[in-house]
Amino acid sequence: MQPPGPALYTAIRDALSGAGPAVLPLAPGQSEAAVAALRPTHVDGEPRSDGEGVPSGVAVVIATSGSTGAPKGVLLSATALRASAAASLRRVAAAKGERWLCCLPVAHIAGLQVLVRALLSESEPIIHARFDPHEVLGSGADHVSLVPTQLHRLVELGADLSGFRTILLGGAAPRPGLLERARDLGARIVTTYGMSETCGGCVYDGRPLDNVEVKIGEDGLIRIAGAVLFSGYRFGSADPFDGDWFRTSDLGDMAGGRLRVLGRADDVINTGGEKVVAAAVAQVLGTHPEVADVAVIGTPDAEWGELVTAIVVPANPDTPLTLPQLRAFCRDRLPPHAAPRSLRLVSQLPLLPNGKTDFVRLRAGT
Repeated sequence: MQPPGPALYTAIRDALSGAGPAVLPLAPGQSEAAVAALRPTHVDGEPRSDGEGVPSGVAVVIATSGSTGAPKGVLLSATALRASAAASLRRVAAAKGERWLCCLPVAHIAGLQVLVRALLSESEPIIHARFDPHEVLGSGADHVSLVPTQLHRLVELGADLSGFRTILLGGAAPRPGLLERARDLGARIVTTYGMSETCGGCVYDGRPLDNVEVKIGEDGLIRIAGAVLFSGYRFGSADPFDGDWFRTSDLGDMAGGRLRVLGRADDVINTGGEKVVAAAVAQVLGTHPEVADVAVIGTPDAEWGELVTAIVVPANPDTPLTLPQLRAFCRDRLPPHAAPRSLRLVSQLPLLPNGKTDFVRLRAGT
């Protein structure tokens, strides 16, 4: 389970060194379902009769975000976590003693890896129990990991962001214009791609970290190999490996040694016999000046199989976009079959605790 901030840092340190047991950090909302599914041997120090241990070498079990379904338990070794953190520190040229700010949930890999980087940097992490943009700006940290929603809130303040030597940005694709606005405020941003199974970000600004390999399979899925890979899943999940390669659920392409992530394979919408990558449509819709935020999903339809459905947070709720206006905007920007055929207006997109859009709730209409 998840002890409070400094206690978790100590638990992670002991787990990585072998002085303590493996750790399963959980956010409060995750606890009941994850404990039932992942069966830890102890919860808050108390033994459980239905618990089951982990293989030798596993230091951390991460419950995945569940952004598109039920969470899984990802087994991470001390070796993989250290390899990831060391490669990250090298890539951003972070020196020993420089401080890292953790303002992401430590129950998710991005937040937990901030603690591992601090450990390897021989510095005490600065841990915020929750994200507050004013506290982040006043933290005095040298480096920080954020998701786009958090960066957006900092940018909206118009504050000087040059105090951070590095802002690692991951977890979701940033909305159009966000990076440019942040850099105008002095931000030094490194975009990251990765997941729990790769100990977090393993591709920085499109280029793999040291000792990480990336390729695209014939099915279009991104595959990753290297020292940062997980040891397997806790219980019962299908084997995601092709030999030494971890087969992700993300579509991508490579050009000039640089990875471009196109979207999740399970976000592909089949409409009228055509395939549409939902993330690509959302990227285009996000450039509309009247769109504050947007997600795109497929919704069942008797005629089309699935409708391309845009879920939009309007920039001005008093004069929201209409579907014909949105389709007209797409006319010269997307193939005709990719333009939305359904529009849902919302005040905000539902988010998971790690800042990712909650697609399970979106598809359920909640």
